[in-house]
Amino acid sequence: MSEKTSRRSLLQNTALAAGAAALVANKVSAQAEDQGAWKKLFPPGFRNERIKTTGAEINTVIGGSGPPLLLFHGAPDSLITWRMIAPELAKDYTLVMCDLRGYGDSSRPEDKPDHSQQSKRPMALDGVEVMEHLGFRQFRMVGHDRGARVGRRMAIDHPDRVLKLAVLDIVPAHYLYSHVTLEFARGYPHWFSYLLPAPGPENDLVAAAKRQAEQATNDVQREYLRHRVKFEMEHCMCEDYRASASVDLKIDHADIQAGKKITSPLLALWAGRGLYPRLFDDVLGIWKEEGTKVSGKPIDGSHNLQESAPKETLAELQAFLKG
Repeated sequence: MSEKTSRRSLLQNTALAAGAAALVANKVSAQAEDQGAWKKLFPPGFRNERIKTTGAEINTVIGGSGPPLLLFHGAPDSLITWRMIAPELAKDYTLVMCDLRGYGDSSRPEDKPDHSQQSKRPMALDGVEVMEHLGFRQFRMVGHDRGARVGRRMAIDHPDRVLKLAVLDIVPAHYLYSHVTLEFARGYPHWFSYLLPAPGPENDLVAAAKRQAEQATNDVQREYLRHRVKFEMEHCMCEDYRASASVDLKIDHADIQAGKKITSPLLALWAGRGLYPRLFDDVLGIWKEEGTKVSGKPIDGSHNLQESAPKETLAELQAFLKG
């Protein structure tokens, strides 16, 4: 080998090594940034823990002191959705905020033909097992959107665990799918488009998220979009909707036939500027068919009440959860 050839090989190897080192450094840096993003959005003293359940590994952020309060987010979000009301709630409660299985930094379960890996039943069990791991056999629960659907299922399947349940801006899925109207289809087209076979909806969602990520201007947008640009997360979200329209409907139908209702105190809050008041004359009446101790009201906000109307939502939750 000539000196010129040897020098060229040395330079190529050095460049390859430098490139590999840079890739590793970037990956480590990105991982560190990902793992630390929640710290920017929650008060000092909150901690992060990853908890293994029967069917998943659930990412949690825990903080505060007092009786335990479990919080589940909606789609396509993550546990940071609680950042605006968590500091006040943490003064009275030990908050356990979770990324639902398949969402955020929680694990993505393997697909099953009937979509049951993203059924609300195993997702509810995740919450029960997370709280059991932390030493909490009974707890209060607040859920938004998909997380509220999981909370509803939790209160039915595990009535001895859920002391109080608050659901934010949902109507039960079985009611929606049995009362389909043109207005509903136009208002929530994703309730139908996400049911199409993979990977069509997922690819569209990832492409849209990547476009949004290029225009993100703050930590909250970047953190939400960090998850949404991942095909695996979008797939789990679509599977969540596919389960709602199939296996979950069968479970709900069996419960309705058996006369099962939510027996713990139930608070339903919905967006006064959202879709449900335009679709239904009596949202609270729908919820009164679900439970035995039901109260509720609209809040002057949009779908993500904990973000669009945090003060009003916090006040209602504080009044309901105490005692």
